[in-house]
Amino acid sequence: MSTTPQLSVVIPVYNEEEGLAMLFARLYPALDDLAMKGTSYEVIFVNDGSRDRSAAILREQFQRRPEVTRVVLFNGNYGQHMAILAGFANCRGERIVTLDADLQNPPEEIGKLLAKMDEGYDYVGGVRRNRQDSAFRRIASRAMNGLRERITSIRMTDQGCMLRAYSRGVVDALNACREATTFVPALAYTFALNPVEIEVAHEERAVGESKYSLYSLVQLNFDLMTGFSIKPLQIFSLLGMSVALASLFVYIIVIINRWFAARTLSEVFFAVWDRDILEFFLIGLVLFGMGLLGEYIGRIFEQVRQRPRYLIQAILEKKD
Repeated sequence: MSTTPQLSVVIPVYNEEEGLAMLFARLYPALDDLAMKGTSYEVIFVNDGSRDRSAAILREQFQRRPEVTRVVLFNGNYGQHMAILAGFANCRGERIVTLDADLQNPPEEIGKLLAKMDEGYDYVGGVRRNRQDSAFRRIASRAMNGLRERITSIRMTDQGCMLRAYSRGVVDALNACREATTFVPALAYTFALNPVEIEVAHEERAVGESKYSLYSLVQLNFDLMTGFSIKPLQIFSLLGMSVALASLFVYIIVIINRWFAARTLSEVFFAVWDRDILEFFLIGLVLFGMGLLGEYIGRIFEQVRQRPRYLIQAILEKKD
């Protein structure tokens, strides 16, 4: 095993003790087959603050295969994408593949991604074929994909598939970023010079349940949209301005009608005073002002995010 492997496989792990043995049983033979064909490799597991025995099982696996296994242990739960970024920061391969630990994306498909990179692509995204998810999850995913593409102009057919391959140049660019939250596949897409997508197999989850709740998926997509575009703020500003102009137009029409219908001085005074319409107009102005202020805050926020993204408790690796 050379000190600089050709392939690094990064796998985030969170409460996966029931399925890790099955993952090892399929992952290492698939990678060993690639090694026999001349592709040296390393596997980097990132334990994302698991509360079960995942960390202990990963430690045991490191002791079994220390020459090709490395384990990054977080001191808490920072999320799947932070775990992937930690894996990127500690990987050494010229090509890097990300893979979920639940075996829904078969490890045997890694070779297919590498073969596509041999054609000159620096980013290969997976598109799940015959998705083994619920109808609700598929429909929600399709809707989020469409919304994300309209807002961010990032074209990914299947943003939920984590079986992806990245060149060293793309990963180095990702490592240079210091955003507190991000969506790794989308960020990598912005750095890739020649991206492509291919279909990959998808299987039912072997054991356990998905770690993504509906709330987590909504939050993830919210982070995706706000992290790669200021269009939501612009839409908010336009909405506030539209409400203000519409209410002003209605207010003028009402005042004109009441003015011509008024006969006494008091009627004229009340004709130009309608609290409900004025409140609606002022609310529109407030929305517009908040949106405009949000434009500037959003730009500042993009420049000054320097918080630590994660904290590493330990790294298990074989010393050269």
